[in-house]
Amino acid sequence: MRACSVSQDTDCKVKGGRERHLKKVGGDACLLRGSDPGGPGLLPPRVLNPSQAFSSCHPGLPPENWEKPKPPLASAEGPVVPSPSPQREKLERFKRMCQLLERVPDTSSSSSDSDSDSDSSGTSLSEDEAPGEARNGRRPARGSSGEKENRGGRRAVRPGSGGPLLSWPLGPAPPPRPPQLERHVVRPPPRSPEPDTLPLAAGSDHPLPRAAWLRVFQHLGPRELCVCMRVCRTWSRWCYDKRLWPRMDLSRRKSLTPPMLSGVVRRQPRALDLSWTGVSKKQLMWLLNRLQGLQELVLSGCSWLSVSALGSAPLPALRLLDLRWIEDVKDSQLRELLLPPPDTKPGQTESRGRLQGVAELRLAGLELTDASLRLLLRHAPQLSALDLSHCAHVGDPSVHLLTAPTSPLRETLVHLNLAGCHRLTDHCLPLFRRCPRLRRLDLRSCRQLSPEACARLAAAGPPGPFRCPEEKLLLKDS
Repeated sequence: MRACSVSQDTDCKVKGGRERHLKKVGGDACLLRGSDPGGPGLLPPRVLNPSQAFSSCHPGLPPENWEKPKPPLASAEGPVVPSPSPQREKLERFKRMCQLLERVPDTSSSSSDSDSDSDSSGTSLSEDEAPGEARNGRRPARGSSGEKENRGGRRAVRPGSGGPLLSWPLGPAPPPRPPQLERHVVRPPPRSPEPDTLPLAAGSDHPLPRAAWLRVFQHLGPRELCVCMRVCRTWSRWCYDKRLWPRMDLSRRKSLTPPMLSGVVRRQPRALDLSWTGVSKKQLMWLLNRLQGLQELVLSGCSWLSVSALGSAPLPALRLLDLRWIEDVKDSQLRELLLPPPDTKPGQTESRGRLQGVAELRLAGLELTDASLRLLLRHAPQLSALDLSHCAHVGDPSVHLLTAPTSPLRETLVHLNLAGCHRLTDHCLPLFRRCPRLRRLDLRSCRQLSPEACARLAAAGPPGPFRCPEEKLLLKDS
């Protein structure tokens, strides 16, 4: 009994010393007066355990001499139940406060949030507060039911009210946008001017200037020029001159590599042959956008998927276009190629087609009809050479369209190839006399045309007679 009373007395002294220490350090008067631990006020910056608090208040007293409380005396009526003392109530509040501090981290924003919430009259709730904790300024513990409810798309509920304050579901927050990089065209620096002389190993220059060397290089073929480019750096730069590469032939290649494409762009040829190659649409568009001086383009045997790049590439200097034997080309595909681009500048009175300046067009083996010929007459009025050989739908009405008085090709056609058009008959032969500038007419392999009718046309051809080196081939000397 004596030991129990001593222990109780010691606990009371520890509690009193601990509260006095908290009053000195934290200045929390509301806590010592018995206010709500969760109410507004400053929290102690540092929490001490009972032994540290007592030792700080009584530095000279050892733990063995601590006074322990005496047990309550029993009365005759029965055992007396000890009433809770004010110090015990304060200790219980202090324990609850310590538990709250263990669950909620002590941050500088907690006190400011609680002050702002307590000053408000309780009419609005913060978005970060859980239900039932808006008035006392406490934040919800981690994993609480109120926090889970807010995460589920509901707003906070006013404590003591009948229903939620804001009950509509909130949508998920949009994902953060990735950082956008600046897009701009990166151009290489301008090349240094080419040397006019050839430096020798002895330190002097060769007597022949650059212009004389270029005249010598013009008599060499592509293979010889490639060998000369390996001699020295000066010759390598001279051999890139576009005058040495007027025509480049890459036909019959299964694939085109990036070094080949870059080599074509560096040489800037006037004529490029890509017939029967596996060039892709991306590669062809890349080439055409960098060959603004291209005058002749041969794409026979390629697929329409790659040839469709012509619809979006500017070709201001193009004079010859070869589209023979391209697969799956009909009126709709040719319409995309002939019509003017849709991005015509506003206020432009005349819309020019992409083939407005083309003088020679080769469309052999395509499935063209009279509708395509009407578009051709409208958007390619400067044609002097037209190849419609082996077009199955070309017949006598097509010849009538080409030689009509309203046709611009009536005065410009010089070469016309209609070989292999099996729908042509002898009735269309007199129509060719309407073309005064016609110098070559190929009617070979036309089954319904008789050799006699072709001979009569050659004898009375416009305006003079034709000669027939082969059957159904009419030529006229200029």
